[in-house]
Amino acid sequence: MKKQHKLLAYLFIVIGIFFLLRQLRVPIVTDFYSLPTLLIISGLVLVIYSYTAKRYQNLFAGTIILGIGIHLHGLKSYSFWIDHWAVYLLIIGIAFIIRYLQTKDGLLPGLLLIGLSLIFIFSIELPAWLDWIYTVIDFLEQYWPIALILVGFYFLKKKK
Repeated sequence: MKKQHKLLAYLFIVIGIFFLLRQLRVPIVTDFYSLPTLLIISGLVLVIYSYTAKRYQNLFAGTIILGIGIHLHGLKSYSFWIDHWAVYLLIIGIAFIIRYLQTKDGLLPGLLLIGLSLIFIFSIELPAWLDWIYTVIDFLEQYWPIALILVGFYFLKKKK
């Protein structure tokens, strides 16, 4: 079996087990019948497949899917979970760092995204000498779609 088909096979097996447990109404896993659980399962399958098949291009996407699944599950299940849009920046930054550990590519974007997300998440409680960050945050929150468009054009024009 080709390596690309193994990933699809793993996804079908794990998602099939998930729905079988759901049909059997196994009491231990009844709290986990949700979309976040499917995202966690899919992300885990991609991450595990990336490491076992040494195809690290799936590691980035798997980490993002896993992180979003964990975040959505945390929002649903735990009252203390942080509900801030910058958590998604944190997830993407972590995905860059995890990919960097295997491919040695993406360290700077990962560190920048993690740093920005932490500033955004904790910007409510900044000391007085960091008041300038509020102006920057207001600017970024207003014009972030333009930044996404510019990054998209950069990737289109970037030569390999």
